Amino acid sequence: MKEEKINMKKFSKHQSCHPEEHSDEGSQLEILPLHFVQGQNDVLGKPSKNTLSFYFLSIVCSLMSIVYFSGCGYTTKSTLPASIKTIRVEPFKNSINYTEGTGRNIYFPLLEVKARNAVIDRFLFDGNLKVVEPHEADLILEGELKRYQRSGLRFTDDDDVQEYRVHVTVSFELRDTQSGEVSWSEPNFVGEATYFVTGAEARSEESAVDDAIVDLARRIVERTIEDW
Repeated sequence: MKEEKINMKKFSKHQSCHPEEHSDEGSQLEILPLHFVQGQNDVLGKPSKNTLSFYFLSIVCSLMSIVYFSGCGYTTKSTLPASIKTIRVEPFKNSINYTEGTGRNIYFPLLEVKARNAVIDRFLFDGNLKVVEPHEADLILEGELKRYQRSGLRFTDDDDVQEYRVHVTVSFELRDTQSGEVSWSEPNFVGEATYFVTGAEARSEESAVDDAIVDLARRIVERTIEDW
């Protein structure tokens, strides 16, 4: 009888349908509330309405962020006075002496036109100043191409050039139309780029000059926007 009572006790401890009758700690079964079981469905692959709403809002916010940032160009931090909102970029002059001993004896057609267009494009991209006609402008920018140079940057063991660096030097003057004064001037403003003449990254000198013009335009706009 004693052994039979022990077996019945074990049976009741593990198989009883009435957990409230168990007295040993750790052996009691806990009846979970309905809302907890429903919450577990989220983990098991059945998301609740609140979870679906959260996911939907997260996706919408992410898409809005992508659209917003992809639609905005890089804007230089401006220190412009509030009264200055527009600029006129005058046609550039080309005063490069291609026969000068220290320069590169090669002519690139319409280089002054490319330089001006690159500066205008950069102002449009930046967005701090609107490019307008002379009678509407708060500022007028004038530029003159002064020098084009090419120098070796990397060499082989036989002293053959592998990579060149090109420089386009321009003088600039920025004038305030309201006061008539020169806001700033720079006699030797330089844009630069590099290019390889051999290997997988080889490209033409003209393409490097185009990159140097783009670099020049970026520097000019940053100087115009920040130097106040």
